Amino acid sequence: MLHAHYTAWGLTLIVFMTSYFLMRAGKGKAQNVTHTILRILYILTVVSGMFLVFGYHFWGPSLVKMVVALWLLFSMEMILVRGVKGKTIWAFWLQFLFAFMLVFFYGYYVLHLYQL
Repeated sequence: MLHAHYTAWGLTLIVFMTSYFLMRAGKGKAQNVTHTILRILYILTVVSGMFLVFGYHFWGPSLVKMVVALWLLFSMEMILVRGVKGKTIWAFWLQFLFAFMLVFFYGYYVLHLYQL
């Protein structure tokens, strides 16, 4: 399940950046399609992450990583939604970068020290 989760995150980040750059280029129809695909990938990412949390038996750091990962997904969604509306998104970019670093820290340095 770990590889499925890595794949889901990788695809989510690629489609997010694609959708963001399509939004910046003003290609509304293509951006809507990629945003819809991104929302499906959010679901796959959350579901595969839940399997990993169950595998860790709801161990404390895995719950922290889950909350931070949900925060990361929220910031990604808000960047796209507010960007389409023409509102400021810099605060959500800061949240995205901070949450991204925390997710990597917890995923690679905290949780993988104690493999199941």
